[in-house]
Formats: sequence, C-alpha cells, structure tokens
Amino acid sequence: MSSQPGGELLSEEQRAIRQMVREFGENEIEPVAHEYDESHAYPFDIIDQAAQYDLVAPTVPIEYGGAGMDTLSAAIVTEELWRADPGIGCAIGNNGFSTNVYLLTEYGDEWMREEWLSKIVDAEAHDAIAVSEPAHGSDVAGIEARAEKDGDEWIINGNKMWISNGNVADVVVVFAKTDPDAGHRGISAFLVPTDREGVRADPIDNKLGIHAADLAEMIFDDVRVPEDHLIGEENQAFYYFMESLEDGRITVAAQAVGTMQAALDAAIEYAQEREQFDQPIADFQAVQHMIAEMATNVEVARAMLYRAAAAVEHGDDRATQLASIAKLFASERAVEVTDDAIQVHGGAGFVSDFPVERYYRDARITKIYEGTSEIQKDVIADRLL
Repeated sequence: MSSQPGGELLSEEQRAIRQMVREFGENEIEPVAHEYDESHAYPFDIIDQAAQYDLVAPTVPIEYGGAGMDTLSAAIVTEELWRADPGIGCAIGNNGFSTNVYLLTEYGDEWMREEWLSKIVDAEAHDAIAVSEPAHGSDVAGIEARAEKDGDEWIINGNKMWISNGNVADVVVVFAKTDPDAGHRGISAFLVPTDREGVRADPIDNKLGIHAADLAEMIFDDVRVPEDHLIGEENQAFYYFMESLEDGRITVAAQAVGTMQAALDAAIEYAQEREQFDQPIADFQAVQHMIAEMATNVEVARAMLYRAAAAVEHGDDRATQLASIAKLFASERAVEVTDDAIQVHGGAGFVSDFPVERYYRDARITKIYEGTSEIQKDVIADRLL
C-alpha cells in the first residue's frame, strides 16, 4: 500500500496535512490506543495536543482561531485520526463537530462565534449537539423537547439521548420545539452553557466500541437561557440541520475509510509475519484474495469520499446524494473489511492482543450515526427518483 493513499488526487498542502496527521497519530495516539480502549477514559491530554496542530475543529474559519480547512482537507484529518485509533479519533473529532461549526458560523450571532469557536479550537472548551431523544433518532421532526419564551429568556425542557461529549461539554447546541404543533417547521436551536441550572448529563459507558469517546444522556429541566442564545431564526433549525448533514456524512465516511485502512495495514503485516505449514500465510491464495478485496474496498471508498467532499465544498448539485453514497458505501464496507482483518488473524483476531478486534467494534457505529444506512438509501433514492 502507498504511504500516501490518494496522494495523486491531493494538492501539495493536503499531502502535507495528511503527513502531519499521520505522524501525530503514530507518535501520540497509536502507543496509547489500547489503554484508552480498555479504560474507557476520555483523552483530554491528547485532545490538548491535537489542538496545537490545528486538528480540533479544523473547519473553523481563520478569523475565529481555526485552520479554515476545506471539506476535503478536514476529511483527510478525520481519516488519519481514525486510522491511528477510531476511539481517540472520534473523541478529537467530536469537539467542534461539523454540524456545530456550521450552525454557529452560518447562523450564530457574532458573540457566539467570538466567545466559543476559538475556545473549542484551542481545546479550552468542549462542545456537544443535542438532537436525538430516547424515542426520536432518525425522526428529527418528532422531537419532544420544548422551549418556551418567558420574558427575555427561553425555558428549555427535554430528554436527549446518545449525545457525544455530553459529559464533558462546556456548551451544547440544543434542538427543541418552539411551535409544538408545526412538526419540523417548529424546531429551534439554542446555545446552552452546561453550567446552567437544570442541565444534567448521565454517562453511557456500555458502548460496543469507540470507548475513548464520551457519550451521555442529557436532561434539561427548566433550563433558562437569554433570548440571544437562539441560533438563527425561531422555528428554522430543522432546515439548518438538514443543510449541515452533508458535512456530517462526509465526516463519517472519512471515519470509516480510516478504520478500513488501519485494518488493512494490520492484516498485511500479520499475513507477512504469521507462518503456517512452514510459510507465511501471505503466500496462500485465499489470504491474498481476501487482502485484495479489502484493498479494493478501501480504495473505492476513499475515491468516493474525496469525490463527495469536493462536491460539498464546491456546491455541486449532487452533493447531498454523493455524501450519502460515500457514507453508505464506506460504512458498510468498513464492517466487512474489519471482519476480513479478523479472519486473516484467525484466533488472534478474536482477542484484544491485536488491534483488529478493536477496529471491528469501532467500525460498527459508522453505519448508525449521522443517518443510518437505511436513511442514506432513502436520500439516494429520493434524489434519483
């Protein structure tokens, strides 16, 4: 495999970004990945280090302290972080996740950007987005959280579920109904500091994978915020959220590609070292074919990711469709490729002594969040039909 996958498609700056993140991952993440997976600890120190390399919220505009990366460059960052370790890569990426950056940059008041974006970029503050609820995941329009106006304040009540960074966030973007009878036309978004009275987070620790990433259930009980904490216009947040999904799906596709690449690298290394019948198992055609299929899936998924990222960046009419295609294909193939990596390892792949067991568990989430595979099929078919 090339040390710079997809390098011929990238600019000199993007190749330099890839190399920089690769070295950061090899030096700072890979040596401790197993430890964080076992302990379920949140990698505050590594996130602080990542911030020094502009790897936290890299799409934040330069004027607010960010690197101002384009969509493809940010996807490369995500890909390489997840190649180093999906769990720690997810923890880094959840800070200044693309949806929050988009909402604040495009629709937030200037004070929101000045107060929070630079802190997130520098890892001085952690953020989260609270959309999903116990009874409403894919059905965003059905959320039941409420926000009511009381003088010059909003009062927020609701229960949010599966919130990345919920336990560590200093500020959270909360989606709530401001017109309960209007369906998706009655949803608004609010910027809520988590030190407000009535905000509570309960850890979700029994995850299958991405153990270093934080996950919580969040409760908002009569939480009051000033009226200027409304993001954009009242009752418009559903539309803002739909606009942001392309970036989010590119991000998850990049996560899947990075995990696939890591699994492929591990399978190649093991196949060349492991001997059976007095020869490396890499000499057996069955193993060669398996690795060839893995490599094919990785390269196709990466090509689709880069094509979709370019489409999103340039406002291509097919951007939404291509982002869903990239997310669907990459996430589905990530589960297959990590499964094949375990097969190449045999019994050794079934225990945590080798990282492929971790990659297999971590890959599975990419088929679920930022829109399940089934939702991606709906989006693709809708655009075609």
